[in-house]
Amino acid sequence: MTQHSKVAYQVMWNRLISVVEEQAQALVRTAFSTSVREAGDLSAGVYNASGDMLAQAVTGTPGHVNAMADAVGHFIRRIGPDNMFEGDVYLTNDPWEGTGHKHDITVVTPSFFGGKLIGFFACTAHVTDIGGRGFGADANDVHEEGLYIPIMKFAHKGDVDRTLLSIIRGNVREPDQLVGDIYALANSNDIGHQRLIDMVKEFALSDLTGISDFILTNSRAATLARINALTPGTASGHMRIDGYDKPIDLHVTLTIEKDRILSDWNGTSGLDKKGINVPLVYTKAYACYALKCAIAPEIPNNAASLAPFEITAPDNSIVNAKFPAPVALRHVIGHMVPDTVYNALDQLLPNMVPAEGAGCLCNFQLSLRPRTDAPAPKDATRAEVLTFNSGGSGARPTLDGMSTTAFPSGVMTMPVEATEQVGPVIIWRKELRPDSGGAGEFRGGLGQYMDVGAREGHEFDISLMLDRVNHPAQGRRDGQPGGATHITRGDGSAMPGKGKHFVSHGEVVQMAFPGGAGYGNPRARDKESIKRDLALGYITPEHAAQHYNISADEIAEALARANLGDTL
Repeated sequence: MTQHSKVAYQVMWNRLISVVEEQAQALVRTAFSTSVREAGDLSAGVYNASGDMLAQAVTGTPGHVNAMADAVGHFIRRIGPDNMFEGDVYLTNDPWEGTGHKHDITVVTPSFFGGKLIGFFACTAHVTDIGGRGFGADANDVHEEGLYIPIMKFAHKGDVDRTLLSIIRGNVREPDQLVGDIYALANSNDIGHQRLIDMVKEFALSDLTGISDFILTNSRAATLARINALTPGTASGHMRIDGYDKPIDLHVTLTIEKDRILSDWNGTSGLDKKGINVPLVYTKAYACYALKCAIAPEIPNNAASLAPFEITAPDNSIVNAKFPAPVALRHVIGHMVPDTVYNALDQLLPNMVPAEGAGCLCNFQLSLRPRTDAPAPKDATRAEVLTFNSGGSGARPTLDGMSTTAFPSGVMTMPVEATEQVGPVIIWRKELRPDSGGAGEFRGGLGQYMDVGAREGHEFDISLMLDRVNHPAQGRRDGQPGGATHITRGDGSAMPGKGKHFVSHGEVVQMAFPGGAGYGNPRARDKESIKRDLALGYITPEHAAQHYNISADEIAEALARANLGDTL
């Protein structure tokens, strides 16, 4: 192996990050599912020959990337190094050896150079449908949640397994879309491989051993330096959220020690009967993400920078679900993990972490079909439409929260046009929700209103995946809670936050997604910020008068300036 300078290795490290980013962008451009193309619900990474993640793409979600960090080791163990060949492609949707639920397809491709295995590329994408009950919380165990694909070969020495494709096509509602996504995943890995081989040749490498050692050694040392600069201590955090039909309590004990931070979820609620349970790999992904964001945000994610964050949870707690627990909506609980961690970390590192936000994505899936209560038009059709949406994030110690922004998942909200293009769905309303951001010296981010129905001649089932109905985001340092979630039918009758519900022809479901909580005492908020919120319609005069230190005359002045087009 040729020895290289530290400067050369740093250049190679940066190159690897650009390689996996190109890998991710290739997946975005070629995927069939709107969750990948429009929301970026994916991950991409490169690994050494031992299965250690060396670099991840910036594009993607922490739940996928950090969970996928463990996945390649499972592939090596299941396939076996002696059974890996050039042209092979492997895949799985195993919730416990992949990224937490069956709707994620993980594809791994070995990378060979000069006939020698030098590493792996892996990527994950959320697919619209995997069969079973469909994407939702209603399953009683994981077998009801769709087709299970164990770790296996999708292609052997370049030959695709046609029998496997036939089985997949026969078990899902959108076969062309799913098979297209699998090919897109395999293609993105191949692009990563091609760029890696270009780098290997350019730097006269025989394998990745040298750059791997450089990345992992320096990442671990940098992460430990950040941890060891902190004052050791222990604190506990708690969050109560809606759950399915009863509240869920998340408890974490955070301990800062030399060379590591422990995150222990003892005391957390047990398994739920429905599909909101979380495999530990997904809990680890988001707990590590929260700690990395607060303590070592500039250090790139890889196996070594994640290793000092140790996550434990009791078996068959809701954050360490064991087979065959239903886990389809593991994100609903998993996305609440970072804010629970921050409830503890705020005691150890005050004035650093944000207030609680909406947490989980405000997702819903529509199963549309021709109306059955009367003759349907000839052009009426069936379709599965999944849309990702966001509430508000929590206010930060020195900044307002971000409106309709997905924290911690980081995915993008899907445009209305993209959603309506893939099926007979109509989004009648999509706009910011005034007063939903919790009051504070720094205001929580706003949620949004969203009304959804079907085109003429159609009815549908809606699978809701919402939380914060009964337990809105809580503020920090005297900040106020964010707005709670509300879901109603067109007649005003309330709908629960989770589960599948029939919506008849012509009916509209009206949703108000939650806001983030405030940070600091509202009475300390800057007057000009209050006036600007009024002028922009982020808060109403009634809300301003109730929560903030502002007079009726000042409110009237702000509204008058807004009417003149002056938003301060």
